[in-house]
Amino acid sequence: MPERNLPLLLSLLWTLWIPAALACTPDTHEPLVPLTESPRQDPALVSLGRDLFHDVRLSADNSISCATCHPIDRGGADQLALSVGIKGQFGTRNTPTVLNAALNYRQFWDGRSATLEDQAMQPVTTPHEMGSDWPEVFAKLQQDPDLVARFRTAFPGTPTLTQDNLTKALASYERSLIIGNSPFDRYLCGQTDAISPAARSGYQLFKDIGCSACHQGQNVGGNMFEKVGIVIPAEGSIFEDDDPGRFAQTGNPEDRFEFRVPPLRNVALTPPYFHNGKVGSLKDAVQLMAHHQLGRDLSETQLSDIVEFLNTLTSVEPQ
Repeated sequence: MPERNLPLLLSLLWTLWIPAALACTPDTHEPLVPLTESPRQDPALVSLGRDLFHDVRLSADNSISCATCHPIDRGGADQLALSVGIKGQFGTRNTPTVLNAALNYRQFWDGRSATLEDQAMQPVTTPHEMGSDWPEVFAKLQQDPDLVARFRTAFPGTPTLTQDNLTKALASYERSLIIGNSPFDRYLCGQTDAISPAARSGYQLFKDIGCSACHQGQNVGGNMFEKVGIVIPAEGSIFEDDDPGRFAQTGNPEDRFEFRVPPLRNVALTPPYFHNGKVGSLKDAVQLMAHHQLGRDLSETQLSDIVEFLNTLTSVEPQ
């Protein structure tokens, strides 16, 4: 099966699975699906992964952790256009949220990782991020007998401090960050007064003008790739830059300037927006997407209503 068809298949599989797991039965005609439960994880592995996620020893100079760029209490992203790694180096793309990342079809803007385990290992050795190497990381962690004991408990009968085990722990923690129960989830479950009339109008408009063609499913996106500038080309706009998008991974000219569609859950918490982090306002982001992707120039009321709807996708943060 061609790779670009897989997101649609995965979206269908999620839709078939979800009703048995939720406290409410979603309307199958709706493009969005309520999210109310997290997949079960081993508590010991999640706890280990949580501490590793906040451990600066994963970086070469002990200055940053995963949580530096993905602060859980701020929507899972640092609200910077480009994150800052060791030695004050800037990243090359805006940091996506880690909340609900387990629901994404692939990880990173260019989809280069198919699993959370693969995603978790990359920042550790990327020079402008954590800039470390695995022998160095393990040499530091090996000096912590309590941590070594926790690895031994979490991975009995296997070598403890390995790249595979460390990334499994990090991925298990990330899989626990399925954060639902937003006002919009409650609305989809039948609580019609959970969101305002303006938000209901915004959601209807979100569907009517075609936003939900790309932003759908549990995570309101994150399950397909799309090119920026479908209707109105990106050239000469804020989106024009040297980033080739998915083309850098596939070498397919059709993938140039194509990125993973960002999920919109908790989007109000994670400005600035887009792969280059050049748009600081959610209203401006909606306006630009409507123009470039749909060929629509929305009125102030329409923009306000859609932003009101997007704000209802904000969930309670994990502790």
